[in-house]
Amino acid sequence: MDQLELIRALPKAELHVHIEGTFEPELMFEIAQRNQIAIPYQSVEEVKQAYNFHNLQSFLDIYYAGANVLIHEQDFYDLAWAYFEKCAEDNVVHTEMFFDPQTHTDRGIAFETVINGLQRACDDAKAKLGITSHLIMCFLRHLSEEAAFETLEQALPFKDQIIGVGLDSSEMGHPPAKFERVFAKAREQGFLIVAHAGEEGPAEYVWEALDLLKVNRIDHGVRSEEDPKLMQRLIAEKMPLTVCPLSNLKLCVVNDMAEHNIRRLLQQGVHVTVNSDDPSYFGGYMNDNFIAIAQALDLSNEELKQLAINSFEASFISAEEKQKWKLQIENLH
Repeated sequence: MDQLELIRALPKAELHVHIEGTFEPELMFEIAQRNQIAIPYQSVEEVKQAYNFHNLQSFLDIYYAGANVLIHEQDFYDLAWAYFEKCAEDNVVHTEMFFDPQTHTDRGIAFETVINGLQRACDDAKAKLGITSHLIMCFLRHLSEEAAFETLEQALPFKDQIIGVGLDSSEMGHPPAKFERVFAKAREQGFLIVAHAGEEGPAEYVWEALDLLKVNRIDHGVRSEEDPKLMQRLIAEKMPLTVCPLSNLKLCVVNDMAEHNIRRLLQQGVHVTVNSDDPSYFGGYMNDNFIAIAQALDLSNEELKQLAINSFEASFISAEEKQKWKLQIENLH
């Protein structure tokens, strides 16, 4: 089969997607009207124009403004269900979604409202679309350690619905070390650990995520290449990096997709995966990301298959499930 057919046929696991970042302008406008929330846009077109930002902070400003329209359990369900429909289109058969409770609880929305809406969509996605999923709760790193501890306490009654905790939002000036104690407590409670590091921030942040937070995966991590010793460690430990190519381009982590290092990392033996990050803002879901790197970096079909295999191997599903998907990918020709 040709490369485009292969990309569409590949089963994929998505390990780095912020559910609030899948908020399409049409749905945002619809929910804003339904909840009678005033937003500074008169039409869907104006919302789409607002999605043209120039750096991480200007993106985050729009991202948090959009989240303000999410109030009821049904809103969170609708948000997640729209994403699952995109997964079905792109043959994403498993996803491990980030959600940011503080974005909502700080507005007076109950933690329970958020997670119940998301969980109901996860249950329906499995029943109706055959897509499995896990939820990963992220702390906003621009907020305090104290606020993260409060959020962890709020999450404990829902432990059976949350597989892990992560760290996201503005990276610069907020190193992983800031949250070492709260992640230690999260590990004690049985949560798996992931953290954004080495996107905007330096390779040193990746070291901190490994040594202080004791992560199971690094989210982004593309700046690890700047440190040869770190690269050796990532390869030796088979530490997954959840790379987001279109996001990196949109936020000027790279200026041209042809400059992206995902192929170099793959060829050196780093356990890289492909993901969409905040797809409604960054111009593409999973297949769009695969197509972008395949074309810009002249990836082979075998490399594309390896990226898909990596996504399952780096996921938090069972060894049996990983093997099932790996065999399915290897048998694609």
